[in-house]
Amino acid sequence: MIKKMKEFLISKYGINNKVLALYEHAINDVKDEFDILDDIREFNQAKVLNAFQEERISESHFTNSSGYGYGDIGRDSLDKVYARVFNCESALVRPHFVNGTHALGAALFGNLRPNDTMLSVCGEPYDTLHGIIGIDGTDGMGSLKEFGVDYKQLNLTAQNKPDFKSIEKALLSDESIKLVHIQRSTGYGWRKALTIEDIRKIINCAKQIRNDIICFVDNCYGEFIDTLEPTDVGADLIAGSLIKNIGGGIAPTGGYIAGKKEYVEKAAYRLTVPGIGGECGSTFGVVRSMYQGLFLAPHITIEALKGAIFCSRLMELAGFDVLPKFNDKRSDIIQAIKFNDKEKLIQFCKGIQAGSPVDSFVECEPWDMPGYTDQVIMAAGAFIQGSSIELSADAPIREPYIAYLQGGLTFDHAKIGILIALSRIIE
Repeated sequence: MIKKMKEFLISKYGINNKVLALYEHAINDVKDEFDILDDIREFNQAKVLNAFQEERISESHFTNSSGYGYGDIGRDSLDKVYARVFNCESALVRPHFVNGTHALGAALFGNLRPNDTMLSVCGEPYDTLHGIIGIDGTDGMGSLKEFGVDYKQLNLTAQNKPDFKSIEKALLSDESIKLVHIQRSTGYGWRKALTIEDIRKIINCAKQIRNDIICFVDNCYGEFIDTLEPTDVGADLIAGSLIKNIGGGIAPTGGYIAGKKEYVEKAAYRLTVPGIGGECGSTFGVVRSMYQGLFLAPHITIEALKGAIFCSRLMELAGFDVLPKFNDKRSDIIQAIKFNDKEKLIQFCKGIQAGSPVDSFVECEPWDMPGYTDQVIMAAGAFIQGSSIELSADAPIREPYIAYLQGGLTFDHAKIGILIALSRIIE
């Protein structure tokens, strides 16, 4: 770091010399990891470019439909571009999905029926799915459980890997299991994300027993981290959010579902209604942003991933437990930091907020956020509300007080925000 930059960080943000010394150490340690990421970015950029070219995308596709949205060529062609990117039969990309949870819910409700069973093979899923499944203790909201869909759960092994013996046993003993749910990302857990190879093995295990089983992957935070996606290794259905990786920090809202045509179509009937599906739905003039966000996504995702790797090494050097380690193979953009201290956790998140380009002057506080059982603190001074491909950090206020950092539209911004956050908790 040049002298002028150091002086600026000290004078404007109060970053002390100890933190700057840790920065110099960390940035030198992560150089080899960054070289690997650049190769992944280059491949995925070529893949996305080719998808645009194969579908002959032009200015005419940047539509602004209204009303029913019949014949919206921009919307329909974007579905085809996504299907090419994910190497699958079909995709449903819509601004009508309010978040990733909504897209996941549409996929689950669209493909599960009364007396079916959903099997989670990665332990307890992310908090916001609990209400969808019906395992949050509330009734009357129309969960899968209330519609007669059963739920079973298999935990990961002590090494946080899939328990293949238990998966085999469950599928052999219960013919009602129709869908295997695979959560790629860590959620609010202390484990590394499942790699594409892990996902491949789960799918192979399930399909060898029952070829008709639906293997559904929650792909949130995982797009463009690898040169392969879950659909490349046999996933029947995936879903995610456009204000995470694949929206490239440009898409203003929305989500996607992709996979086999039959399952995507059933999910579309749940997003709208049976008989309408994906044929309706005006796009309010956001299609151009969704295309441009997808085109930028391979680059933006790797910028965010570099921020996570840098954070891992910096916080480890500062004496905190981190997961993944800076040189671990990664499968999502999330970096977990264990503080074992409520106040340090809160101050770190407040530091990320202070390092944001938007709302840097406000302080985030723990609050009772819809869909979560614990209070949650969320630092997200973003151009798009709640966008976690932009630099953000959130944490449930529960022991052992783990913060989950993700995002960063540029690595340079991610570095600055992380340095400000560390300065809040280290003298």
